[in-house]
Amino acid sequence: MLSEFKQFIARGNVIDLAIAVIIGAAFGAIVKTFTDGIVMPVVGLLTGGIDFKSKVLNLGTMPVDTPEQIAAATAAKQPLILYGQLINDIVVFLIVAFVMFLLAKYVVKLVKGLEAEPAPPTAEETLLGEIRDILKAKS
Repeated sequence: MLSEFKQFIARGNVIDLAIAVIIGAAFGAIVKTFTDGIVMPVVGLLTGGIDFKSKVLNLGTMPVDTPEQIAAATAAKQPLILYGQLINDIVVFLIVAFVMFLLAKYVVKLVKGLEAEPAPPTAEETLLGEIRDILKAKS
């Protein structure tokens, strides 16, 4: 069983998947920084200075007027509906989905470009083709 597990782990697919997960996590951090530092301030400016992270629906008793109070209420397990965070997460998702769309589109274009250029036949293949044609003509 241990040797089968080693074979499973040593397969290229598992290693490729592990690398993809690590790169995906790093990409997620970049997208989060991009969203929090660039996109959401612009969205906030366009919406009159609204900070979506501070948008909560308070179902508890603690005040939640500042980010610190929101953090304290969350730590105290107060019931909060964090719809502003949901808006941020949707924006992050849309950015990631758009980048993945562009990446997939590029890969498809690259693969089609590689398939469009067939390799010229080797001398051996040309000779075999001529032999085939001669045999067909004799039949």
